[in-house]
Amino acid sequence: MVVGYGPGGGYDTYARMIAPYLSKTLGANVIVENLPGAGGITALNRTAIATPDGLTLQIVNGTGAALSQLVGIPAVRYNILELSHLGTVAVSPWIWMVGPTSSIQWPADAQKPGVKLSWAASGPIDGLADGAAFTCEALALNCRVVMGYQGTNDATTAVIRAEMDAIYVSDTTAITIANSGNARAVATIARRRSRFFPSAPLIFDRVKLDEDATWLLDFRSTADDLGRIVVAPPRMQPERLRFLQNAFKAALSDKALIAQGERNQRNIGYLDANMTAANVRKVLAEPTPAQKARVKAIIAKHQ
Repeated sequence: MVVGYGPGGGYDTYARMIAPYLSKTLGANVIVENLPGAGGITALNRTAIATPDGLTLQIVNGTGAALSQLVGIPAVRYNILELSHLGTVAVSPWIWMVGPTSSIQWPADAQKPGVKLSWAASGPIDGLADGAAFTCEALALNCRVVMGYQGTNDATTAVIRAEMDAIYVSDTTAITIANSGNARAVATIARRRSRFFPSAPLIFDRVKLDEDATWLLDFRSTADDLGRIVVAPPRMQPERLRFLQNAFKAALSDKALIAQGERNQRNIGYLDANMTAANVRKVLAEPTPAQKARVKAIIAKHQ
């Protein structure tokens, strides 16, 4: 099981947590291999050309991978639409967070004349930066996305210290910093509530949105739903792929794994291969050329 990031991060933690359960359902050893580089693109490029024998799997940041493909990042050599999908490990609504001393209580506070927001991020398509870009564009906020932080932890620290005003993070990350009292939620950028932030307003309920803004935030929410997906090389034999999909489903449905995830705040929210593939198509195949151009322009604008 390939991880496109270094040891110790969220994807590595998920992979190492899942591997023993997948080993049991496959009846084979599952070895986690870290292959960091280019925000996960290097590993996914390799998986896309690997032998389709069922011996290579990868846990992927589906949101970042799909958007990197959509906007045409030069390093991308994969096509997620063509990869073999095993399913989704977890889907997390993403949260707009601010520091504990921020004057921003509600989305409307950030829309007032003269208010400027600096958002912390690491790279152009890291979830933090592109999520902030979509939020700022849809709500017509006066924003500056500041990249260069060394991952989510570093970016979060900048918000806690009031060096930056806001951050866009998954609810599983948000709850950790919220529980410490170092940040609070302004809104959930989705149509469903986070189980960790049941009282945080949904952006669609709190802000009056026009048709364009509604599409932008719905598209963004769909992209976030790609979450942590597991893929294999394309062109696998159907019976071998079904075997892997069934083993993956059995592993992710194991009550012991689900309980372990809850204890570690690495929740399991399994979606099957068909639902995972459908979410990929919603992001990459269903938008019109004009809508794809709009997405590219938004991400480029805030780089």
